[in-house]
Formats: sequence, structure tokens, C-alpha cells
Amino acid sequence: PTLSHQFIKLLHDKGLLLRCYTQNIDMLEHLTGLPEEKIVAAHGNFASAHTVDGKEVPVAELEKAIFAGTEACAELATKYGGLVKPDIVFFGEQLPRRFGELSRQDLPKCDLLLVMGTSLAVSPFCDLIAAAPKTCPRVLVNRVLAGIDYQQEGDEEIARVFGGFRFNSAT
Repeated sequence: PTLSHQFIKLLHDKGLLLRCYTQNIDMLEHLTGLPEEKIVAAHGNFASAHTVDGKEVPVAELEKAIFAGTEACAELATKYGGLVKPDIVFFGEQLPRRFGELSRQDLPKCDLLLVMGTSLAVSPFCDLIAAAPKTCPRVLVNRVLAGIDYQQEGDEEIARVFGGFRFNSAT
């Protein structure tokens, strides 16, 4: 885990964290000791595994098969009656139900929104910014500007993120 992950854990330890929403599947938030109920892994993670038709598979078995190679993965599929994958969201798959349920509960309560290490380019995750109250301060901690949409306002080009950040503007 990075210092950013440790910072999120510190916010929790101080009683200041409502929830941590992440697009990452690497589980670094978990490795800091952040409780599972405080993490919403929008794209899933490697903590659990299922067959493609939904049958639960012990993740340790999948991990062992992956490191053993193709033949071991085929044997695992035979054992469980279908292909086995970690519970990560692939392109085109639905996000976990927990993401939608908790974001609808959490964002209206938000009194400070920290946005860290993201391009803000993938929906519906980037839409979370607009779900916080308009009066909620938003802080972007990033190496580069994120989620930029350039728009003309008169002679001025304004960079914006829908529902949240404004850059290069006096207002």
C-alpha cells in the first residue's frame, strides 16, 4: 500500500471516513487494515471467485491453478462445472449491486469528497462526483488534471468535470 492508502486508513481510524470507493482490483485498501464494510470495490477484487454461472469457488484454489498453468485451470473448470474467474468486473459486465446501493446512500451524506489517483474517465464511477451535494467541497489529489471536458464560454476555454471540479476559471 502507498501513503495514499495509509491516509485513507488514518481517516477511518480518526472516525472521519464514511466509505472508500475504489476502481482498483489490487486490494491495497484491504492490506492497510481498512475494514471490508468501509470499502466499495466498484470493479471487484481478488478476494473471492466464482464460476461464470455463479457457483462459489475458494479463491485459494483459483490462485493455485493460475500459478500452476493452463492444465490446472482446465482441471478447476472441470471440478466446478464451468470456467472460474476472480470476482472482478470485466468490460461490459455489471458493477456489483453494492456499488449502486451504497453510493445512493453515501453520496448525499458526503461533507467532503476526496478524489485521488483517477482519470475520472469511466462511467458510472466518474458520475459519483455529481452525486455529492452541491455544497460539498471536492478535493482532487492527482498527478494530472482528471475528467476534463473543455468547453467554450465566450472567448474563454473552460476545463470542467461534470458536477464537481472547475479548472482555469475565476468563478
